Amino acid sequence: METEEQCTAERKAEIASNLAEINMIVEQKKMLRSGSRGSRLVAVSKYKPASDIRAAYEAGQRHFGENYVQELAEKAHALPTDIQWHFIGRLQSNKCKILAANPNLWAVETIEDVGKAQKLDDAWRAAGYSHPLNVYVQINTSKEGNKGGAEISEAETVVRGIVDSCRNLRVLGLMTIGSVEGSNQRPNPDFLALVKLRDELEAKLGIELELSMGMSDDFEHAMDLGSNNVRVGSRIFGGRPPKN
Repeated sequence: METEEQCTAERKAEIASNLAEINMIVEQKKMLRSGSRGSRLVAVSKYKPASDIRAAYEAGQRHFGENYVQELAEKAHALPTDIQWHFIGRLQSNKCKILAANPNLWAVETIEDVGKAQKLDDAWRAAGYSHPLNVYVQINTSKEGNKGGAEISEAETVVRGIVDSCRNLRVLGLMTIGSVEGSNQRPNPDFLALVKLRDELEAKLGIELELSMGMSDDFEHAMDLGSNNVRVGSRIFGGRPPKN
């Protein structure tokens, strides 16, 4: 990674203000929620410079999400080691070793089959960490051909397979992105499908599962429906530049 550029005072103030606004909404939603399940804000920093992430870090943010393995690796090397990184991009089996080389990788949110989970499990074990890596099983709730994720009908097999065969991974929950059409509906049918699936799997498997759903445009609604992990980018950092 090139030498980190410095944020201007105005940019730092902008990021801190945006982050404070989002955190206030998250806290308000948590207060209205019944039960003990928590909520987590993941600041999606895809394509954003390390200086932006550092500004959010200095404003108190610790969980950050990245879509590309190499970009995550470069940023993790340049930034404070107590940042908790989430990989939220499409996982390729041949990138598991590179991903696992980041000791402060906190979660991989895009596991869609047992085979990839086993590759990641092997890589995490080989890296020698004493703690398991959190993973979410991604579910294709919208049944779109261009979307990653396991089918709803496959979810039990995938979750059970990871629990039974991947001792270095911890299934933290289920994740969905959902369709554009669904994001315009209230309630969002993709979110409802994930809630229903979570409830069914918890009853069958006897484990507690989080829900990772909701992004900048719909995270408030996702939290109303029970999301524990929301991924917010543009409302913190502004729009993304095109990838080179």
